[in-house]
Parts: sequence; C-alpha cells; structure tokens
Amino acid sequence: MYAIIRTGGKQYRVQMDDEFRVEKLDAQVGDTVVFDEVVAVGGEELVVGTPLVEGCAVQAEVLEQGKADKVIIYKYKAKKDYRRKNGHRQPYTLVKVTGIGDFKAEKKTVSAAKEETSEDAPKVNASMKKDELLAVAKEMGIEVAAKATKADILAAIEAN
Repeated sequence: MYAIIRTGGKQYRVQMDDEFRVEKLDAQVGDTVVFDEVVAVGGEELVVGTPLVEGCAVQAEVLEQGKADKVIIYKYKAKKDYRRKNGHRQPYTLVKVTGIGDFKAEKKTVSAAKEETSEDAPKVNASMKKDELLAVAKEMGIEVAAKATKADILAAIEAN
C-alpha cells in the first residue's frame, strides 16, 4: 500500500517504513507527525481524492532535523565588475512512515466533543447589554444583584 502526500509545497509517494526528507517541520526528534493532506492512496485499488482523500492520513516519526549540503550561488555580470558569491543550506526534516490509515478520526472526535460542550454553554461576550447578561446568568442559575455592574456579571458567569 502506498500514499501520495502533500507537504511543504511538494508531493511525495510514500510506503510503510520509507525514510524521506521533507521541508523543515516544527517537531522534535522522536515526535510523531501526521500528514493529513493525502492526495491518493494506492494498493489493490487506487483512490484519488478531490482534492484530498477524506478520512485518510499518513503517520510518521521524526528521525532527524538537519541541513542539506551547501549550494553555491554565484552572480556575475561581464564587463561591469559585478560578482556576488553566496551559499545556502536548506533545512530539512527526515521522517520515517509508521502508518497509513485513518489517524484523522481521533482528532475529529476530540474536536467534535469540544463543539458539543461549547454548544451547550450560552454564548457570552463583552459586547452584550447588561440585561442580556442578567438573563444568561439567571439561565445558568447564578444569582447576581440587580445593581451589579456589567463587569461583575461577566466575571460571575466566567467563574462558573
């Protein structure tokens, strides 16, 4: 089984236990990264995404953070006494594929749980009027004095 993933502006064809270099990722050596931009998955049957394959991801372990060999950039203009020599070492991350499958589902369940809890709680913000805040506080079962300021009501709601 293989997958074609997209990362760092490039596409890579990867299989299990493949080691390959990608543009530098913000991860430490030994961390696990998930590439969720899967363009196609092949094996017995080829599945091509439009533009991405839904519910599929590639999991990889970071083996090394490093820099590639130096590339010399030399600019020169004839008869103008113009010469510029410059060097560049491109940073990279060496990763090893540890799994191809549905690693995004775990993330979706976590985010879905957060969305459900946020829907249960009433929406409160500082731009609401004092009367609206009092109604929300009463709905939540918080007793607030009628003479309380808007800031006091907001603090009481946030505390609960």
